[in-house]
Amino acid sequence: MARNERLIPASPERVFAVLSDPDSYGHWVVGSDTIRDADPEWPRVGARFHHRIGVGPFKLNDHTEVIAMEPDRHLELHAKARPLGTAHVVLDLERRGGGTNVTMVEDAGDRLTKLVFNPLTHFLVRRRNDESLRRLEELAVGR
Repeated sequence: MARNERLIPASPERVFAVLSDPDSYGHWVVGSDTIRDADPEWPRVGARFHHRIGVGPFKLNDHTEVIAMEPDRHLELHAKARPLGTAHVVLDLERRGGGTNVTMVEDAGDRLTKLVFNPLTHFLVRRRNDESLRRLEELAVGR
């Protein structure tokens, strides 16, 4: 499991506004290339956005679905990048002072992906998610 935290100098409402905009994921999620389409009810439970991930000529199309959501506090996602695997991602927002402590936990989203999640994979995912949370902060503070 990869666990990251970041104190963002913006309110939980501002951070959640970024998470509620499916087009923002193309910017703040490292490895995401473009958002191809999104259900209009995003981020309600069951809603999806369809994305392209990868670098250079190596691109995959798949989708991310909302598993659970509590406005301004919690977002749980099932992100797919098949055939590479799936991820279970939880974002918890907690008001702290004038900002928001964001905790992001990412783990394998299915049994097959768990076979390749090892200490090195978790380390690399933590590094990637450090940068993702930095980009999330950039968007939340800029709103």
